[in-house]
Amino acid sequence: MHRHAARRRMRLADSAELCRDATSTWIAFRRHSGKVVKCAAMLAIVPTCAGAAGVLDPQGPVGSAEKLILINSLAIMLPIVIPTILATLGFAWWFRASNAKAAYQPSFVYSGRIELIIWSIPVLVILLLGGIAWISAHELDPVQPLASQKKPLEVQAVSLDWKWLFIYPDAKIATVNQLVVPVATPIHFSLTSASVMNAFFVPQLGSMIYTMNGMTTQLNLQADKLGDYHGLSSHYSGAGFSGMNFKLHAVTDGEFAAWVDKARAGGPTLDEKAYADLVKQSKNVPPAIYRDVVPDLFNSIATQQLAPGPGPAEGNSAPSLSPKREG
Repeated sequence: MHRHAARRRMRLADSAELCRDATSTWIAFRRHSGKVVKCAAMLAIVPTCAGAAGVLDPQGPVGSAEKLILINSLAIMLPIVIPTILATLGFAWWFRASNAKAAYQPSFVYSGRIELIIWSIPVLVILLLGGIAWISAHELDPVQPLASQKKPLEVQAVSLDWKWLFIYPDAKIATVNQLVVPVATPIHFSLTSASVMNAFFVPQLGSMIYTMNGMTTQLNLQADKLGDYHGLSSHYSGAGFSGMNFKLHAVTDGEFAAWVDKARAGGPTLDEKAYADLVKQSKNVPPAIYRDVVPDLFNSIATQQLAPGPGPAEGNSAPSLSPKREG
């Protein structure tokens, strides 16, 4: 009798301790729930505060498809997230100190039904997510041309330290840190780097892609609406990385043709000497236009016929390591 009473007291003590922990957690959650709601609200309006420059406000077919993938993936994962949250709250409520019906079962080891539930749902989620990723990876391949009745605009992009060079091979003009394109027209990018590895990204149009020295990557994008879109480097590349931004201006066909004619009318020529000056490191470079470009400049950069830039290590002091190690 004494042994059974002692065991019962131990069970009640363990149950009470569990309930006290759950109750404390719930009280802390209630205490800070206001802050959590405020933070969630701030995160929800980030795209709006950022001037609608986020991936959740796409303005092109690629960005719209990527947003749909994010929404579908979230919807598929919710069957795990929501039941887990509800089960946590349910357990905390059921095993509270005042609930005498909560049975303590120290000998419980296995339940086939529970095992089936907790394994089948994650397996189904992984299969669905894997299927979406597989199909989307092929449909949104950066090399895949976009369906359109219009001829794609060819643009050659070069990442420098720390600026972007855009060459229009058909118009034989070039720009720095600005990109003008006709709206609703596919843009075929050929990209390379004249220095270290970098990444080209226009969030509202989609598909970030890397630029690498000595090789060329391909990307197809399209802006469906008139306006200005923020472009950036999304891969750290040295001290001037934060200022390596550009504006993509989506204009009408007539405005684009007028802009090309105006660009050809004035400005310097981008020859090898001008390129040698441009490839030097510089920060927060203002937009510029070149009225003419030497033939095959992009290929000369991509094949390293022209010397690459110095890279971010140029002019920097030796790195400081901590803790110091004896040689």
